[in-house]
Amino acid sequence: MCGIAGYVGSRDSADVLIGALSKLEYRGYDSAGIAVSENGSIKVKKCQGRLKNLVDKMDREGKPVGHVGIGHTRWATHGEPSDINSHPHGNKRVSIVHNGIIENYKQIKDFLLKEGYNFVSETDTETVAKLLDYYYDGDPIATITKVLAEIKGSYALGIMFRDFPDVVYAVRKESPLIVGIGKGENFIASDMTAILEYTRNYILLEQNEIAIVEKSGVKVVDIHGEEVSKEMNVADWDIDAAQKGGYEHFMLKEIHEQPEVVKTTITPRISNHIPTFENEGISLDKLSSYNNIFIVACGTAMHAGMVGKYVIEKMARVSVTVDIASEFRYRDPLINEGDLVILISQSGETADTKAALELAKERGAETLAIVNVKGSSIARAADYVLYTHAGPEISVASTKAYMVQVSVMYLLAFQLAYAKGKISKEQLVEYTKLLENIPEQIEEAINLKPACQFAASKLLNADSLLYIGRGLDYALSMEGSLKLKEISYIHSESYAAGELKHGTISLIDDGMPVIAIATQKDLVEKTISNIKEVKARGAFVVLIAAPGVDVEDGVSDVTICLPEANQLLMPMVAAVPLQLIAYYTSVLKGNDVDKPRNLAKSVTVE
Repeated sequence: MCGIAGYVGSRDSADVLIGALSKLEYRGYDSAGIAVSENGSIKVKKCQGRLKNLVDKMDREGKPVGHVGIGHTRWATHGEPSDINSHPHGNKRVSIVHNGIIENYKQIKDFLLKEGYNFVSETDTETVAKLLDYYYDGDPIATITKVLAEIKGSYALGIMFRDFPDVVYAVRKESPLIVGIGKGENFIASDMTAILEYTRNYILLEQNEIAIVEKSGVKVVDIHGEEVSKEMNVADWDIDAAQKGGYEHFMLKEIHEQPEVVKTTITPRISNHIPTFENEGISLDKLSSYNNIFIVACGTAMHAGMVGKYVIEKMARVSVTVDIASEFRYRDPLINEGDLVILISQSGETADTKAALELAKERGAETLAIVNVKGSSIARAADYVLYTHAGPEISVASTKAYMVQVSVMYLLAFQLAYAKGKISKEQLVEYTKLLENIPEQIEEAINLKPACQFAASKLLNADSLLYIGRGLDYALSMEGSLKLKEISYIHSESYAAGELKHGTISLIDDGMPVIAIATQKDLVEKTISNIKEVKARGAFVVLIAAPGVDVEDGVSDVTICLPEANQLLMPMVAAVPLQLIAYYTSVLKGNDVDKPRNLAKSVTVE
């Protein structure tokens, strides 16, 4: 979950690395560090805390000066956040940065201790640095190859050898890493946002391929030292997409981008108001052939999957099971040939979701990835892939990535319902037209900011609160609760409204906030009845309601009325005020909205 970067060229490498790490800090901000080739030695600067701490330290002490270097921003796994546990790790001969987990580091460490090595940190990464030093015989590729044969786990490594001051070496297994190709300069990075300022051209490394990155060019070899021909890719993001663009926070910018990214995601997959996935190789016959559907994801992506489950089952009458990826393979799921497993991941690198994909393929099921990052591990491994077009999402709390994932789930549901003969072609066109209009309704929902800010002001002193809803509103309440807790640090839970009286209502006391969602017309009366139950016990109720919902006086303390939309598609509209309430609550509490404590954007370790 850490971010790594590397540079070889003519620029001041420290400046390039700090700029790159500033774009990667969403991947972890427990510590930061750089290593630079300077006058025949490797000079390291690193410290605990945000990247700014490292910049301040270098302002006081001086920065390493050179044109070749590697950098790291850390999300701690092995060893607490500290100066000594910060990356880079190594000694006078070798220095490395690492994203991932070395599973057998303890055995390697025990061996190296017997060989006379001393360890100063608690990290698994230091064992790799020491093992590189142990095997180093003047040949970097041979040394790296020997180390790769011994280490187990996931890793993306940036490596420097003192004896080769003009080269950065890079290798990956499971963890993300790209190699950026510039003019007279080249890069490595955990993702493209780090280097968009310099280039949009990049190559992807397969498992255990070794990149030799020099100013003049990049060479890739396999573990046998044989050169590998690589295809050049061009990122379709630009530098403006990775900037705040005048907004106070990335999260607010990304909320505002939702109408456009939904349009960009669905438009290429609609022809004459009919969904089509032919360009992705998914025909109507193929889609209708599956026996069962499993949706596997983590966090926000799993909540998008929950919306997908409701809509697919309601419209297509196909059984859908939604699983948390971290639990999927451990419950020995009943998946077989003829089933479809849909994997949803913004980054396409989520470790638990990748493991679920591998299990699905072992069992003979076909796999469909819904991801935002082209060339990511999940995208490359799946049988089919549907790319969302959210662009770079920098804020740790996902907004626009969730929205485009949901939009793809609707397209799949409509297409599947038609393929199964559950709706007519005329109905298919009607539903698709409704989805095509959703970006305008999302825009209207964004204009509810004043009401959401007022609702947020009423949550500041809460220790705990509940989100409730029924049907699609319950699926949406799960995402609303997650958004609030991850950036405001207020404990919140989501419950199916009808479950309150089976235990949870005992938590309600005077003034406790309850955020209720009521958008499903056939369930509104029952939801209002549940709201009355919590109100009678002293709850402070914020109601997010569809137009026309008849709310008696005294039922809610704050009511946010949504724009008009078809109730089936209402989750895409109602998600916006939930995002805004979480955002403004965090802002009013003075939190770092884009970089909430203890969290990283992409979870690339189990």
